[in-house]
Amino acid sequence: MFCVFYAQNGNVTESARLAGYASPQKDGSFLLVRDDVSEYIHSLYKQNLQYLSQKAVSGYERLAFGNVCDAVKLLFADSSENLENYDLFNVAEIKRPKENCMEIKFFDRLKALEKLELLNSTEKSSASDFYNAVLGGLKNSQNYGGDDLQ
Repeated sequence: MFCVFYAQNGNVTESARLAGYASPQKDGSFLLVRDDVSEYIHSLYKQNLQYLSQKAVSGYERLAFGNVCDAVKLLFADSSENLENYDLFNVAEIKRPKENCMEIKFFDRLKALEKLELLNSTEKSSASDFYNAVLGGLKNSQNYGGDDLQ
């Protein structure tokens, strides 16, 4: 549990406290320098990075190819209608400049397509650069914590 919490929040003491350790600061620092714990945290970071990348791609795909029918329905909806079931993901802004008037601004589909193309072309290199930076920071914190514990 410590590894999961640490991968989420990056705080050693808080992660150990959430995992139920009696001395969170001491136990957390001790756990962080263990090779098996470090390897598991690395794998969790990698999984999180892949998940975030997939989520970004999914969001840009919805913006680029999503349906705008619910936004058009909104123009003709009366005020008593339940709007919770409307899919307004593609809507960037809604204004009512005058009585009985509504402006709906959508996210730019071409920009979303450009972002998708950019993500697909640089996903591997930027993801590995970010992952390597996180690993480097973790190794530095382990070296710092390890010197104090030995």
